[in-house]
Amino acid sequence: MTIKSTNFKTKLRKDDEVIVLSGKDKGKTGKIISFLTAKNRVIVKGINLVKDTKKAKTAEEKSQFITREASIHISNIAYYCLEKKVASKICYLFDDNDKKRFVKKESKTI
Repeated sequence: MTIKSTNFKTKLRKDDEVIVLSGKDKGKTGKIISFLTAKNRVIVKGINLVKDTKKAKTAEEKSQFITREASIHISNIAYYCLEKKVASKICYLFDDNDKKRFVKKESKTI
């Protein structure tokens, strides 16, 4: 029996603008809504849309189709530079004992 590791390391945060690097939505951009840390996945607004059915619970309600965002693996997204309109890596800088995120392609802190 193997035990799956739950290590989840990323420099991305909620509400960061990201771009999809691979998959059916390659090249699309959106903001991170939430993280699923146990599965190394994220939910991005407007990306990887799937249709679900909602069954009626009572006679007065109607069944309907709902479009929602499905999760995408963390390795398939990257931070999106709004100024240069390209994917970029993020690193950390330390100024006077303050840890700040730094976008490499834009050369500025977040």
